[in-house]
Amino acid sequence: MTAAAGVTPVPDWGARIDAARAAMSDLGIESLGVTAGSDLTYLCGYEAMPLERITMFVVGLWGEPVLVVPELEAPRVDDRDGLFEVVTWADGEDSLDICARMLRRAGHPGGPVAIGDRAWAEHLLGLQRRLYHATWVPASDVLRGLRSVKSAAEIALLREAGAAIDAVVETLPSLEWAGRTEAEVAAAIGDEIVAAGHELVNFVIVAAGANAASPHHEPGDKVINAGECVLVDIGGTRKGYCSDTTRVVSIGAPAAEVEAAWDALRAAQERATATVAPGIAAGAVDAAARGVITEAGYGDAFIHRTGHGIGLDAHEDPYIVAGNDEELQPGMCFSIEPGIYLSGRFGLRLEDIVAVTDDGVEVLNRTAHELIVVG
Repeated sequence: MTAAAGVTPVPDWGARIDAARAAMSDLGIESLGVTAGSDLTYLCGYEAMPLERITMFVVGLWGEPVLVVPELEAPRVDDRDGLFEVVTWADGEDSLDICARMLRRAGHPGGPVAIGDRAWAEHLLGLQRRLYHATWVPASDVLRGLRSVKSAAEIALLREAGAAIDAVVETLPSLEWAGRTEAEVAAAIGDEIVAAGHELVNFVIVAAGANAASPHHEPGDKVINAGECVLVDIGGTRKGYCSDTTRVVSIGAPAAEVEAAWDALRAAQERATATVAPGIAAGAVDAAARGVITEAGYGDAFIHRTGHGIGLDAHEDPYIVAGNDEELQPGMCFSIEPGIYLSGRFGLRLEDIVAVTDDGVEVLNRTAHELIVVG
C-alpha cells in the first residue's frame, strides 16, 4: 500500500513482532526483552523515557506480548488496538521482579533470553539475579537482520529526511561565516534543521580550519576566518527517522592543497557509491573508497570507517567497515562518508545516505559534491 502524500505510513506492528518471533525460533531463543530505545520503538511504536524506572517490552515464542511500564507513564502508551498487554508497576514495587516474571512466562525458566543491547547494567544484573538459570544473549541477535533491511515505507521516510537535510545544505551559502564562531554558526544551522521539518536536531558539527582534522569536533568559540575550510556534518530526526550529511564550506577560494585533497575525496566517495549493489560485501564498499584515497597519497589520513547504517538511530547496522563480510541486501540504508584529516591543517569529509536497490543503489542526498565557496 502506498501512503498518500504528506501522510506518514503506519508500520505493521504485528508483522514486526511475528518476524521477531520467527528470528527467535531460528536462533532457539524463547524470550525477548527490550528496554527503552529504538528496538522497543521498532517493535511496538512506544518511545519510552530512558530513565532508572524500567520499561520493558517482552515477546515470547507464544502468547501475548507484554509492555511493562511505570504506572505514571501508562497514559502515554498506545497498545495498538490490543496488540499487547500493558502491565504497570508503581513506585515502591519490585519492577525487576515483574519484568523477570514476564520473561519467565514468555519462555522456559532456564531458556535463552535475548535482552536489549542498551539495557542499563543495573537492570540486567538485577534480572540475572532473578533468572539465574537463564542464558543471556543480546537482542541484536534477533533484531539486527530485521532492522537493517528497511521496508519501502521506511525508505520513503529516510528519503524525506534526506530531502529535508538537503534543504538545510542549500541554505549554507546564505549564512554569515567569516567573523562568527563555530558555535554561532552551529546554532544558526540548528534552527534551519528544525525549519526544514525535523522534529529533533541530532547533531551539528561545525569545524573550522585545523579543528576539522578532528572528525567529531564540538563547535566552540573559535572564530571562522577567511581562507579556512569549514566541515559541516548535520543530522536530525523527522517522523522518527534520521538524516545525516556532510559538506565542506570554503571561506573564499580554497587553497590548491585543499582542492587536490577534495578531488581525491570526491572520487573516493563516488567510487564507493558505484560499488554498492546486492551481494557485495559491506567491507568491499569501504575498500573502494579507501583504495582511491590511498592511491592519491592520503591513506593514513582516512582514519574511520566509510559508513554506518541509519534508520531509527543515526548509527545502526550495517557498518561499512574493513573486515565486514556481510552481503548487502536490497533495503539496507547507510552512509558513505570517506574523510581526509591532516592534523594541524584541515579536514574534509563528504557524506551521502544511500539505499541498496534490487539492482544497485539510490542516493538519498542530492546536493552537489563541489566545495561550497562563500564570501
